[in-house]
Amino acid sequence: MLDEIFGTSNCLAIVAWEKRFTRSNNARMFYSIKDSLLIYRKSPAVDFLREARTEKSDSIYKNPDKDPKGPWTSASYVNPATKAQRPNLVYPIRNPTTGKMVEHPTHAWKFERSEHEKHVQDNRLWWGRSGTARFPRLKVFPKVENGGLVPVDIWKYQDTGTTDEGGNELKSIFGSAVFDNPKPTKLIHRILQFASGPNDLIMDSFAGSGTTGHAVHTMNQKDGGQRRFILIEMDPMIARDITAERVRRVLNGSAPGHKSSDSSAWGFRFCELDAPLFEDSGKIRPSVTFADLARHVYFTETGEPLPKERVGKSPFLGECRDVGIYLLYNGILGDKSAAGGNILTRQVLGSLPPFKGQKIIYCAGNLLGKERLESENVVVRQTPYEIKIA
Repeated sequence: MLDEIFGTSNCLAIVAWEKRFTRSNNARMFYSIKDSLLIYRKSPAVDFLREARTEKSDSIYKNPDKDPKGPWTSASYVNPATKAQRPNLVYPIRNPTTGKMVEHPTHAWKFERSEHEKHVQDNRLWWGRSGTARFPRLKVFPKVENGGLVPVDIWKYQDTGTTDEGGNELKSIFGSAVFDNPKPTKLIHRILQFASGPNDLIMDSFAGSGTTGHAVHTMNQKDGGQRRFILIEMDPMIARDITAERVRRVLNGSAPGHKSSDSSAWGFRFCELDAPLFEDSGKIRPSVTFADLARHVYFTETGEPLPKERVGKSPFLGECRDVGIYLLYNGILGDKSAAGGNILTRQVLGSLPPFKGQKIIYCAGNLLGKERLESENVVVRQTPYEIKIA
């Protein structure tokens, strides 16, 4: 399915996540201790990925010779290829401590002579603390400019947690194991660190225990980000009692290890999937009320929910960004006939609540001319055809 959506060329990796580190003696054959994570990019425009550096990854860098360029690690200078295989990489190297010329007895060097000379000039060769090692090693400095570490396709449990850790996180919040095999927040952190920015919108279509919402919030608290999330869970009991409740407790600080958040900065909205507003043909279902359609129209037009106090009381749904939104539907003006009140006429336009700016009017039909609409600063959207379904 993902190949069809994104294209096979945009599958970057299939990551093996070590979800357990113990094995079950109840298994009769093999016992799986890993899960697979499918990593896709949206398009070839995503052509560079790096993971954040960590204390663990940087711990290999030392500075025993007090190099002004900072801490470094070292790599072998000896080529796996033999002298016969790479004769162009065979030449003597001078040890600056002993003054002796050194050449490997069987293998070539990794670098051509011209590049080796640059290494000498840049103080990149390490001959050991005493300066008398048999062969040099190359100093390797952390490349801070590239933003971090190259991602790998095996994620160890020490770095990304286990399902047992995920279970313990839930137990600390709910007091018992309320969900089987939940993902740990460390796993979601790992994904978000290189796959999202600090102001991105994160969607989890299989929210389950709510780990993604939990992880997004803790990351925001750590780095000051403004990430938002959409969690989708089709089981209503799990969605209400576990997914949403976990997020609520994390946000209000009742979950262990979490301080109460500023309510003006953090929050979430719990929405339930209702009956569809439209038939397969695109027509509005007869059972749809004015309030139902008003909420949908206002949200798709503005991207914001319609306030409760404005639902079902007036054809004027409200103002957003200096534009007034109107809906003529289901006899909102008091005319219950099939077409009456839902058609924009001179009389209907004159009866609408006034608004000084541009007016967007959703209606079943329009009897006003182009010049009149322009003079009244009105944009007509015909229902149901010009209602955004998604």
